[in-house]
Amino acid sequence: MSCSPKGSKSNNLRLPDWLKVALPGDDGDLKRVARTLREHDLKTVCSSAKCPNRAECWARGTATVMILGGDCTRGCRFCAVGTSSSPAAPDSSEPGRVAGLVAELHLSYVVVTSVTRDDLADRGAGQFAATVAEVRKVCPQTRVELLIPDLSGDPRLLDIVVAARPDVVGHNLETVRRLTAAVRDPRTDYDRSLEVLSYLASRGAAVKTALLLGLGEDEKEVLTTLNDAYEAGARHVALGQYLRPSPKHAPVERYWTPDEFSLLGAAARRMGFTSVAAGPLVRASYRAEQFAGGAQADP
Repeated sequence: MSCSPKGSKSNNLRLPDWLKVALPGDDGDLKRVARTLREHDLKTVCSSAKCPNRAECWARGTATVMILGGDCTRGCRFCAVGTSSSPAAPDSSEPGRVAGLVAELHLSYVVVTSVTRDDLADRGAGQFAATVAEVRKVCPQTRVELLIPDLSGDPRLLDIVVAARPDVVGHNLETVRRLTAAVRDPRTDYDRSLEVLSYLASRGAAVKTALLLGLGEDEKEVLTTLNDAYEAGARHVALGQYLRPSPKHAPVERYWTPDEFSLLGAAARRMGFTSVAAGPLVRASYRAEQFAGGAQADP
């Protein structure tokens, strides 16, 4: 494999053509999903994190629901989600509202994620478990994927999540070891994230992780990180291009090309990953319903 640095500093080049997303001509589905989310008073990471795929996904009638409020207690330099040292208390009605959304949109697969809630005694683990239970009660055939923060690496809290029996549990490494301290919140730790993946796998969960490329990593570091994740027990992985949400966030250091993503995806499959999504516009939840079961989802 060879992924030579064909990209360049984002300050010197315009956004590459392969990262320019055309909005669908018919926005009826977009409006329908947005209206339903408002009616159930729910947030999506699609909007909060300014995901480049939200037009495509919402047009298909899918969305990644974000629970536990819209403010995170951590502040990573790549993330567009708001931060607060004292977010609002969890809403006990939220799990039921998520289930109502799933039922109304007739979702066969839903991804549930959250902000990080270091202010809560259980770090939000109970809300994840309650959400899975409510979705299963209302829509027993719907597959549920959780994308969780590190929950401080506490096995007791991770057990709460696993005991809810989600179909997939994701926790994102986000970047390579060398860049973790520079772009992730100081309370985040690369090895702790690996330990979270390892513990989830040891408890029988189907484990997923994701990386955003373009923060300054090189090919060797990406391959090392993929190997670290695989050795920790992750069997599903998503690789996508980091896009700077605002001038306040970390700059893009490189635009990886579609061909380079394809090569990295092939390398991940050779390592043994069961499923791989690799492409400039891929995010952790992109086409999750397609590749979580083992299919490949290279855009």
